[in-house]
Amino acid sequence: MDFVKVEINAGIARVTIDRQSKLNALNGQVLDELEACFLDLKENPEARVIIVTGAGDKSFVAGADISQFPSLSPAEAQAFSVRGQAVFSLIEASLKPVIAAVNGFALGGGCELALACHLRYAAENALFGQPEVKLGVIAGYGGTQRLPRLVGTGHALDLLLSGRMAKADEALSMGLVNAVFPQAELLEKVHEIAGVILAQGSQAQAYTLKAVYEGAGKSMAAGLEIEATAFREVFKTEDRIEGATAFLERRAPEFKNR
Repeated sequence: MDFVKVEINAGIARVTIDRQSKLNALNGQVLDELEACFLDLKENPEARVIIVTGAGDKSFVAGADISQFPSLSPAEAQAFSVRGQAVFSLIEASLKPVIAAVNGFALGGGCELALACHLRYAAENALFGQPEVKLGVIAGYGGTQRLPRLVGTGHALDLLLSGRMAKADEALSMGLVNAVFPQAELLEKVHEIAGVILAQGSQAQAYTLKAVYEGAGKSMAAGLEIEATAFREVFKTEDRIEGATAFLERRAPEFKNR
C-alpha cells in the first residue's frame, strides 16, 4: 500500500496514514487502503488492539480531498459521502479496540476518522474541526451523526455550524478526546494504554464493543436485552473461566483469547 502503513508488534497494530505532502488528507486511494487494512486486521489474530495515527508531526488527517468538489454532481456527491461512511463504519464496527492517536490537524474527514475510532488521545498541538460549512457543504463522512452522539448536540453544532477549530484542551473539556499528551510523548502514551487494553480478555472486549454500539440509540429496555445476550455469549468462551479462576486464585489471568 502506498499511503497506509501497518506495523504489528506484540499484539498491537499501528496504522499510519502517510501522505505528508497533503497533510495526510484522504482521497479515494487512501480510503481504499484503509478499508483493505481493516479487513486484513479483522482476520489477523496477531493484531488485538489497533492504533490509528498520521505520519509526521503536523497532521493526523487534514480532511478529505476537495479538489473534485466543484465538478461533483449531486448523485456523485452522495456516492462520495456513502463511500467514506462505509469505510469509517467498518472501523467503528471493529471488535478489536481501535485508538486514534491524533498528532496534529484532525479536520473534516480527519475529525470524522477519529470519531469512528473507539478511543481518542490527542497531542497538545492537535486541532479538531468540521470546516465543511466554509466550503458551502456539510460533513459527509459521519460527522453530523457521530459528533453529537459523542459530545452532545450543543458542542457538536458549535463546531458544525461555525466551521471553527477546537484546540486539544477544548476537545478534552467537551469529551471529544479521552486525554491530551505532549506531542513527543503521544505515541508512547497511547502504546502504554494499548498495552493495558491488550492485557485484558479480548473476547470480553469484543462483546463489550458489540453491546455498546448495538445498544446506542435504542431504548434502555432494548439496550439491556442486547447486554444480557452479549453476557450470555461471553459465558461460552474459555477466557471467562480463566478470568474467574485467576481472580479466585489471586493471580494474573492468562487469557487464550478464545
